[in-house]
Order: sequence, then structure tokens, then C-alpha cells
Amino acid sequence: MNPTPDSPATEPAPEADWVRWRHDFHRFPETGFDEHRTAERIAQVLTLLGLEVQRGVGGTGVVATLRAGSGRGVVGLRADMDALAITENAPQRAHTSAHPGRMHACGHDGHMAMLLGAAQLLAEGGGFDGTVRFVFQPAEEHGRGAAAMLADGLLARFPMDEIYGLHNMPGIAAGRFATRVGAIMASEDNFVIRIHGRGGHAARPHQLVDPLVIGAEIVLALQTIVSRSVDPQQPAVVSCTGFHTDGIRNAVPSEVVISGDTRSYAPEVQALLERRMRELCDGICRAHGASCEVEYTHEFAPTVNHAAGVAAALEAARRVVGTGRVDADTPPVMASEDFGRFLLHLPGAFVFIGNGAGSEPGATPLHNAGYDFNDALVPLGARWFAELVRLRLPVIAEERP
Repeated sequence: MNPTPDSPATEPAPEADWVRWRHDFHRFPETGFDEHRTAERIAQVLTLLGLEVQRGVGGTGVVATLRAGSGRGVVGLRADMDALAITENAPQRAHTSAHPGRMHACGHDGHMAMLLGAAQLLAEGGGFDGTVRFVFQPAEEHGRGAAAMLADGLLARFPMDEIYGLHNMPGIAAGRFATRVGAIMASEDNFVIRIHGRGGHAARPHQLVDPLVIGAEIVLALQTIVSRSVDPQQPAVVSCTGFHTDGIRNAVPSEVVISGDTRSYAPEVQALLERRMRELCDGICRAHGASCEVEYTHEFAPTVNHAAGVAAALEAARRVVGTGRVDADTPPVMASEDFGRFLLHLPGAFVFIGNGAGSEPGATPLHNAGYDFNDALVPLGARWFAELVRLRLPVIAEERP
């Protein structure tokens, strides 16, 4: 009997079963901290593979442990679990979402299947000496799951020497691995600016303090932060994405709320963006006789790869797909990834695996209602994770005092 999400077993699963796991996750997507069915399916498979399984880490997270031999090294492998609040538009797809308004539009269903496949390869094939932690993280999409697991004692309860993760990437040829040393994905900070003016009749603007005009000036002024305050060699983005008022057609509002986000790769740039935003908003409002509050929150840490981890990730990829399908210096992207918070505490690396480019089916962008994870990647990712373990555990053992 082959393991399926509904009936796991300890016999070896062919790659087709790993893909069926992926389709099951895709049919029943769950958003951040609501991944109850997903977590239970994961725990069932891991338990019947013989791993030690801990549920409920950081809410709905799952951590499983696999040991072999007497090696003291510990490698962590991480996959994200949550879906997005998007209605899937793929009626022809046999495994389309059964939950209206939710879908795996970012490929976390595939990431989970890859990591489960790696657990099975290592549990049944061995070839390593030490300990592997399989970390299934909730709530990646909003940047809260990693922090929740860490706050729940992840590293104290399940110590690790290193940690690794991956993400599928439409726009890169299917099955091609890509990573780089240093910053590979950006931080994301969110902001809300509340401007308090004095509203009134649109026919008598001289009696008012117009927060619309002030808000428009602030939106334009914020664009000078990157162009005039940030070192041109340091990437950064400031985006205003919302502008809301309490006004009506013939009345100037009293309140305006501007929302948006900023992205960067370095903590000092994050700090600069926040400081200049507060200074500009306060100064412009004071100049017009208004007041404001700036709420600025740090949602995602930048994802910054460690050199030794990248070297290992690249070598594992070469062993799986060959040297010609591995990019050792891929350009960084301004999107954010919650894995970056783990790399603040542990060495390791994060890589991209191509989901498809050009006319390939997997080229549909992430967070698109028609997106689907490329099933051909599941065995590649599973073998990559397993190769990483076999490569790194002997090195960790040698480096330990």
C-alpha cells in the first residue's frame, strides 16, 4: 500500500504519490494560522514514516525529527504551509481548490510535498549521520509564522546548526536552481499615515486645513526618500498603495489615511526609510497646520544567505540537476520571504527553483488566480533537500569542537 494523505504507510512511495500529496494540499488550502487539516495530513505522513513529530509549534506548525547514527550535527529543512485569500480561476483543473476564496497561488503545496518526499528519502534510504529537523511553517504570507515558531521556543526545543529552504519561481526555466551569497530577498515594512486636518464645505477652502492636499504632498515627498536619502548602491522601494478619506463630493474631509510598504535589503536602510518618512510627514503636516501619526511595522526581515550554506545548496543542486542548470549568482528580488527571520538566528541558505518560463505552463505568475505549481519539480526538490543533508552533516561534525 502506498502512502496517501488519507492513508499513509511506511512502504516506499513513488514520485507519483508525492504529487498526489501536493494535489491534496492544493484542493484543501488553508490560510495563515488556520492550517489545521494541512498540519494533520503532514503529521500523519511523518509519523508513519517513523519520525518524531511535534504538532502545534507556533500555532499550527509541525516539526519532525529524524536521527541516524551518532553524528552530533543538526540540519533544518523548512517548507511553508499557508495558502492565499484568492479565488482560484482554473475550472478545468482536477485538483482545483475546494475552498472558495482560498487557493495555493504561491506554491506552498509543492514545497510541502517536496519536504515530505525528502523525509521519505532520508527515512528509508539513510545515507546520513546526524539529525534532521523538518520544519513546516504556518503563516508565511503575512510574515508572522516564523516569528511565532521562534517565540514558541523552536530553537530551544529543536536545536539546529543550519537551516535551508526553497521557493518555486515562475520566470525561471523549470527545474533550474538559482541562488546567491548575501541578500536574495528584501525586507517588507508596512506603514499607515493618519493625517488630521479640519474639514468643511468645499466652497469655503480658506476656512479649512485640507488633508487631501497635504496627503498628496506627502505621497510625492515620500518618493524623494529613495532618490535623495538612500545611497544609490543600496536598493530600496517606497510604495503608497492606499489613500482613503472621510470626505464626500461637496465636503473636504478632516481625515486622510495613506498606507503602503517599503522594501530593502539592509537593516540600516530599513531604519533610514522609517526615520525619513516620519520626518517628512511631521514637517509637511506642521507646515500646513495639520497633525499626523505614522505607524511603521517590520513584517519581513530581509533574506540574507550565508556563504557556506550557498556553496552547499549549489553543490546539492548540481548533483540533482547537473551543473548547467544551476545559477550561482542570481539577481536578488524585491519580494519578501518569511524564511529570512530564521537566517537572523541560524546560518543557511534560501534558493529558487524554476517553475517555468516563456510558454511553459509553470510560467504563470505567483499570486495569480490561474497559477499552479509545476509537478515536475516535486522530485527535484525532494532530492535536493536530501542531498543537502548528506553533504552538510559530515562538515558540521568536523567543524564542531
